Amino acid sequence: MGAIFTSPGRTVSAGVVLLIIIVAVVGAVTGQWTKIDHAWATYAMVWLHVISGVLWIGLLWYLNFVQVPTMPSIPAENRSAITKHIAPNVLFYFRYAALATVITGLLVAWMQRYILEALMLQKGFILIGLGMWMALVMAFNVWFIIWPNQQKILGLVPATDEQKAAAAKPALYASRFNTMFSIGMLYFMVMQRFAPI
Repeated sequence: MGAIFTSPGRTVSAGVVLLIIIVAVVGAVTGQWTKIDHAWATYAMVWLHVISGVLWIGLLWYLNFVQVPTMPSIPAENRSAITKHIAPNVLFYFRYAALATVITGLLVAWMQRYILEALMLQKGFILIGLGMWMALVMAFNVWFIIWPNQQKILGLVPATDEQKAAAAKPALYASRFNTMFSIGMLYFMVMQRFAPI
């Protein structure tokens, strides 16, 4: 059992296996088996979208509420543990979770046949459309503002001390902007289910 918890990959794989077992047991007990069809594929894509979004926004909030505010209190000689090891790893998962969230979200909208209506903010899809546009802006910030500037700050690309200092403010502001936008984005995504406008 301990081997399952020795790596995140094994833990997630075990979670998927556990899910399959639970679904199979529920199907056996109730006699209601999951039918693999378009509706199931759409539901599976929604599930992947939610998992990707939880990882993305979870890391966004970790960066804004834990890592960045804590950095000034870490002695300078110990900061390299964060900047050389933890932050690059966090930013890898952060940016690819953003990409996965956007791709799976667009696939959900396409599979449910409302992608154009939502992106064009047509009646009945205004809330989900607003959430989608906010997520697209946030993903743009991740890939084209936060990540390029963090590469300089963390020394992942050649940069002078002046360039590193200049990169700090745009990276921080884009990250804080995304934190601000995440509040409304999540609201619109959830509210579409209850009050389609």
